[in-house]
Amino acid sequence: MQWEVVIGLETHTQLSTNSKIFSGSSTQFGAAPNTQASPVDLALPGVLPVLNRGAVERAIQFGLAVNATIAPQSIFARKNYFYPDLPKGYQISQFEIPVVQGGKVSFFLEKDGKSELRTVQLTRAHLEEDAGKSLHEDYQGMTGIDLNRAGTPLLEIVTEPDMRSAAEAVAYAKALHSLVMWLGICDGNMQEGSFRCDANVSVRPVGQAAYGTRTEIKNLNSFNFMEEAINYEIRRQVELIEDGGTVVQETRLYDPDKKETRSMRSKEDSQDYRYFPDPDLPPLAISAEWVERVRATMPELPEAMRERFVHDFSLSAYDAAAMTQSKAMAGYFEAVTTSGAQAKPAVNWLMGDMSSALNRENVDISEAPVSPKQLAVLLQRIEDGTISNKIAKEVFGAMWEAGSAQENLADEIIESKGLKQISDSGALEKIIDEVLAANAKSVDEFRAGKEKAFNSLIGQAMKATKGKANPAQLTELLKQKLTV
Repeated sequence: MQWEVVIGLETHTQLSTNSKIFSGSSTQFGAAPNTQASPVDLALPGVLPVLNRGAVERAIQFGLAVNATIAPQSIFARKNYFYPDLPKGYQISQFEIPVVQGGKVSFFLEKDGKSELRTVQLTRAHLEEDAGKSLHEDYQGMTGIDLNRAGTPLLEIVTEPDMRSAAEAVAYAKALHSLVMWLGICDGNMQEGSFRCDANVSVRPVGQAAYGTRTEIKNLNSFNFMEEAINYEIRRQVELIEDGGTVVQETRLYDPDKKETRSMRSKEDSQDYRYFPDPDLPPLAISAEWVERVRATMPELPEAMRERFVHDFSLSAYDAAAMTQSKAMAGYFEAVTTSGAQAKPAVNWLMGDMSSALNRENVDISEAPVSPKQLAVLLQRIEDGTISNKIAKEVFGAMWEAGSAQENLADEIIESKGLKQISDSGALEKIIDEVLAANAKSVDEFRAGKEKAFNSLIGQAMKATKGKANPAQLTELLKQKLTV
C-alpha cells in the first residue's frame, strides 16, 4: 500500500521582551534557579497579571509579516492542567479568539535536484505564557523545579496540516526561524529553548480524504532532530498499521541517542483542558491605528527584498531566496554589490566558498573574518582577469585565515604569493609548444577526433603554469595551435 504523510507544526517562539508577559520579572537566560520568579509568576494569592505591551506588538509584527488578520479584539483564556512546574494549575493562553488569524509562510524546497516554491498556510498565532522547568539531574533522586521560565512570553504559531514530508517540515521551520529572527521578535536560540517545535504526524493511504490518527512529537529544538524524529514516526506508524495495529493519539518524545520516539502521555483534546476566559484579564483590543504604528516600525520583509533583488540584480527567484535566508546574509550581499562586485558572482561565492567556510567554522556570516569589501575586491580581481576562479579559492582561504581588516587584502595576498594569471600571449604560446612537443600521442588522438585528449592537453598546460594561466586565453591559443 502507498502511504501519504500529513504533518502540521506548532512552534513556540519566545518573544524578545526584557520582562515576562504578565509580570515585570526578567526573561534573561541562565540565571540561578528561581531567582527570576515574582509573586505573579509564583501565583501567590491576591496577585493579578498585567499584559506586556511589547509582547503584543511583537505578535502584531509577526501577523503583518505573514499577511494574517490581526484580531481587533482577542481573548485570554485559562488552559487547565496540573504539572509540577505550572504554579497556578493553569496556563494563560488564547483559545477561541487568537491575536493572529491565518497567514502563510513561503519557502523553497529542494526535491530531486530541483527547487520548488512551497507555501504553508497558518491557522493562527496566539500569545501565551511559558511554564517552568522540571530538573531531574543532581537532586539525589528527587526532581527540582525552576520557575524562572514561568511567565516567559510565547507566540505559538500553528500551521494547517499542509506538509507531506519531514524535509518539507524542516524547510518550513527554517523559514519561520529566519523570519522571526529577521523581525527581531525572537533570538532564535534553539539550544536555550527560544524556538521549539511540536510536530503532529499522521499517515493515510494515498487517495484517502480522511486524516489518520495523529501523534504529537514534543519539544524538537534541533532541525536535524526534527527530521530524524518525523521520519522515525512515519516508519513506526506505517509498520504498526501494516502489521494490523492501530495508531493511538498520544504525545511522544524523541530520544536522539536511540534515534526513536517514545510514548510520553495520551494526547489531550481541547475539552480536556477546560478552557474558559480568564476573569483577571480584559479582552485585548488592538486598534487599526496601533497596527499602523507597528507597521511603520517594520523592517523591509524578506519577500519584498527577494522581489527587489530579482528586479534590481536580475537574480533568479532561487538565488534571491538564498540571499534573504537571513537578515545578516542579505546585508552582506548588498554590501558586496555596493562595494563594486557583480551580483551573480557574489551570489555564487556566498552560496559556495563562503557558506562552506561558515559551516566548517560554525559561525554566522555576521562573524565572518572576510568583510564584504574584501570579498568584493577578490571578485573584481576575477572579473578583470588578474586571477582565475581556481586561484581565487586559494586567495579566499588565505584571507579567511589572515583575519585582517585591510580592505585590499586580496591584492596583498595575490602580490606576495605571486598568484597573478599569465595572460601574456607570447609566454603562453611558448608553454603550449613545449606541452605539444611532450605529448605527441595526445595531439594525434585529438586530431583523430578524441575530444578527451584536448582536456588532457589543457591539464598539462595548466600544470606547467602552476595553475596561473588564463584559462580562456589558454584554451583559445591551444585550439589555434592544434588546427594549424
